[in-house]
Amino acid sequence: MFYDRVIIEGKVIITVELIRATIKEAEEFKLLLAQEIESGTRDLIVDLCYCEFIDSTFLGALVVSLKRLLTVKGTLKLCNLKPSVISMFELTRMHKVFEIYPSLDSALRSYNE
Repeated sequence: MFYDRVIIEGKVIITVELIRATIKEAEEFKLLLAQEIESGTRDLIVDLCYCEFIDSTFLGALVVSLKRLLTVKGTLKLCNLKPSVISMFELTRMHKVFEIYPSLDSALRSYNE
């Protein structure tokens, strides 16, 4: 298992505990998020604090999950992205698609703003 799941203030936080998030884990990650959404989760925060690299397949799993959540009026927010991961989001222009926060606290606070 490469992730941790907690609930804080009614929001599900998935912390990805990988230094390199790649195609090897992408399918399992996509299924995990799909199960969360199917079970009724609407507010999801993915904490990428350990990740120094994510590949396009793993990024694709996030995109698919965001689309699923948007169809049920949910949210998917990202937090704690390292500079190398932010670069990947900027290169693919996904930083314009996702809500990205510098910390878990700021992501949680954003629900009250």
